[in-house]
Amino acid sequence: MSAPGFALIGGGVRSGKSAFALRLAMAHGGRRVFFATAVAFDDEMRVRIARHVEERAADFTTIEATHDLDLAVGRLCTQPPAADVVVIDCLTLWLSNLLLADDSHEAIERRVDGLAGTLAAAPFHTLLVTNEVGMGIVPETALGRAFRDISGRAHQRLARSAQELYLAALGTVLRLRPGPVQLVFPEAEGEGDRP
Repeated sequence: MSAPGFALIGGGVRSGKSAFALRLAMAHGGRRVFFATAVAFDDEMRVRIARHVEERAADFTTIEATHDLDLAVGRLCTQPPAADVVVIDCLTLWLSNLLLADDSHEAIERRVDGLAGTLAAAPFHTLLVTNEVGMGIVPETALGRAFRDISGRAHQRLARSAQELYLAALGTVLRLRPGPVQLVFPEAEGEGDRP
């Protein structure tokens, strides 16, 4: 993994993508920042988020960025070197937060475009985790279809700028860029994905 630049790491739920991103980050410098985009809508999610923050505490500075991810990453870029590597987990939660806050599709796409530009110019390497949501059935609700479409367009935009592309499936990770395509196995058996 080279720096600066960013890697887009996608896959389904529990595919191993978050664990893979954390392993890459641990091998890339001592100053690590984790941008968390999850919103705690209920007690179970609050416990889950707190557990993951505690698990990362010794290795990462966690910044909650549920709605202002693009702005928060931009602020980190303007500080004196505050990070060697940044993990963002995850893009699709951020997109759903914006959609549920009634941001227009156009406004969300502008924010994604801004995030892509910021990540491409950032002085640190970024590992951007996202959920691939376009491989299932067509959602039955208008909101579900809007989320699928916004996510797909965001993935296309970010993939154009990313120096590295990874796809996680079945507990393994394929590196798509740079080529040639290569299968990357998890370093430790039994490691799962994070929410």
